[in-house]
Amino acid sequence: MKFVIITGDSKGLGEAAAKRWMEDGNHVIGISRTYNEELEQTAKAYHVSYTHFECDLTDEAKTNNTLAGIHNLLQREEVESLALINNAGMIDPIERVGHLDIPAVDKHVRLNVSVPILFSNYILGLAEEWDLPLTLVNITSGAAEKTIEGWSVYSAGKAAMDRFTAVTAKEQEGRGHTIIAYSPGVMDTDMQKEIRSASEGSFKDVGKFRELKESGDLASPERVAEVLKKLLDQESIQNGEVYKLYDYIDKY
Repeated sequence: MKFVIITGDSKGLGEAAAKRWMEDGNHVIGISRTYNEELEQTAKAYHVSYTHFECDLTDEAKTNNTLAGIHNLLQREEVESLALINNAGMIDPIERVGHLDIPAVDKHVRLNVSVPILFSNYILGLAEEWDLPLTLVNITSGAAEKTIEGWSVYSAGKAAMDRFTAVTAKEQEGRGHTIIAYSPGVMDTDMQKEIRSASEGSFKDVGKFRELKESGDLASPERVAEVLKKLLDQESIQNGEVYKLYDYIDKY
């Protein structure tokens, strides 16, 4: 049985990826604060299982309990392969340095950096213990490579994940795993709504993002998930690299 673990699966890219992986016969384990009944129906349609763990990933104790629950679940199954898509994330705080809210920064770093590192560490450990191939995808952003006023925390976190991906891949050379970061570009999601609602005083470029929505230039989560799936299935992957949607969207 093929299993994929997806954080932040209740909406956006996480939901779209869950459906796309189910379509290819994968059993999905989702982690998010809210349950998506549509994913249960999709799983039934494709004759796979869908297991949801309700968890606020910014809560350390709840996250640890969820990881233990995933371990217990997988131990009872005949697992052929594992995939982990570290998708859960947040954009707040959008603010200039000097005006950042400290609790918001702590929460952001926990969700965008600490959690994907912890999940990668735990699931990679299981894959090694059980001698299974692992596909690890860390969702990143073009902000990791750009200087965007008001996005200091978000940009720093995504840059950290790009480097974490590269180091992890280097450590796992020759062990049969696939380890990449994936930059989905600008998607039509709730995160984009938060970005467009920011004040110009906090985020100088907010007008550009409002224009992207008005002009219909936002990629759908379904399209982004489809490109990722085909990229993993059909390309000769260079582990540790950042793969960008816009480099492959015309091909797939």
